[in-house]
Amino acid sequence: MEKQKNTVGRRKEAVARVYISKGTGAITVNDKDYKTYFPLVYLQNQVELPLKTIEGLDKFDVKVNANGGGIKGQAEAIKLGIARALCEVNAEFRPALKAVGVLTRDSRGVERKKPGKRKARRSFQFSKR
Repeated sequence: MEKQKNTVGRRKEAVARVYISKGTGAITVNDKDYKTYFPLVYLQNQVELPLKTIEGLDKFDVKVNANGGGIKGQAEAIKLGIARALCEVNAEFRPALKAVGVLTRDSRGVERKKPGKRKARRSFQFSKR
């Protein structure tokens, strides 16, 4: 690996730009350690998942710029970005990452509000009499 690879991951309104390079396993998100940026353990696990899958948690340094959306969307965007970057680093990682399902872009977003409805699907209260 020459220097660093960069990729992008998206989920809902969140966008994560991921820069990966050989290193000691430091993961920084918006210039903070990922464990302080994501205080919830299940979000930390989401971020670590691609690296755990290839057993490279202490082999790569990951720097992330994440913006938009909420913390869950950002964590899942980072997960996709890291998985894509690992595929660029070594194509042999692809089958393992694909089997876990981290290479799939989750395209679900907020459904738009429809006219004549209160929300996207919620109707106004019905009164028979």
